[in-house]
Amino acid sequence: MTLDPDRAQHPRSELAEALRSLRRASGLTGARLAVRSGMSQAKVSKIENGRVLPSALDVERILRALDVPLGEEEAARLLELTRVANTDYQGFRTALQRGLGETQRDLAAIEASASAIRFFLPCMITGLLQTPDYARQTLSHTLVNRGASWETALARRLKRQTVLYDEGKRFVFVLTEAALRWPLCRPEAMAVQMDRIASLSELPSVDIRVVPADPPVPSGPLNGFTVYDDRLVTVEVFTGKLALRDPKDVSYSMEIFAFFHEHALEGENTRSFLRDLAQEYRNRA
Repeated sequence: MTLDPDRAQHPRSELAEALRSLRRASGLTGARLAVRSGMSQAKVSKIENGRVLPSALDVERILRALDVPLGEEEAARLLELTRVANTDYQGFRTALQRGLGETQRDLAAIEASASAIRFFLPCMITGLLQTPDYARQTLSHTLVNRGASWETALARRLKRQTVLYDEGKRFVFVLTEAALRWPLCRPEAMAVQMDRIASLSELPSVDIRVVPADPPVPSGPLNGFTVYDDRLVTVEVFTGKLALRDPKDVSYSMEIFAFFHEHALEGENTRSFLRDLAQEYRNRA
């Protein structure tokens, strides 16, 4: 998933050039660096030519092989550059120019390529779980579409949901009670939305869990995110979307996910919670 290749290309080329220059200044050949860093010579060459984007772990191994202390300013600069190079950002204006429907096509492609997808949802219900009413409300508001056409995006979002029936995949959703109680639609529509989530939780490929407001969780959620296998994390904000590929970012996101997963209701307890909440919404209708 390359969100903004033009922005990403500069730090990638700068990183490749800096690592190549550092290796040459040390007097090591590419072959010798490969031996000392435990990488193949081909990988070292591709990193230095900008054909392979190294992770932070790769860069740390290279720095150690070149006897550059990780606490030095140059090492810190290169590791920060690595993190930037491993992060793509797509602003909402770019998404609007491409069309909201194309964003749904991109998401479908990523979902098709992953075998395990984890969603942490502290604020809203994600597209794969949405009813048509909820999905329509999320896309039709001008804060989201800025006046752009959204009908194709709605159809594609609903079509994406068929991936949940693929038993060769694994989907884990952790939602907070706050996300479920945000009254995005009228009460009767929210009740149907709760019923929909409860129904999907019974699919063999789907695990849905809810973090209740009580008992309190000893840490608060700063943002939602999605983890695709162990290779990619995406984070949505109002102004755009981040894609993080650095293994350390992925690992930390998995740690955060595991924390909230541990504090969540599961199985029949989740379904009971959702049924009770659906009845609350119906009582308000």
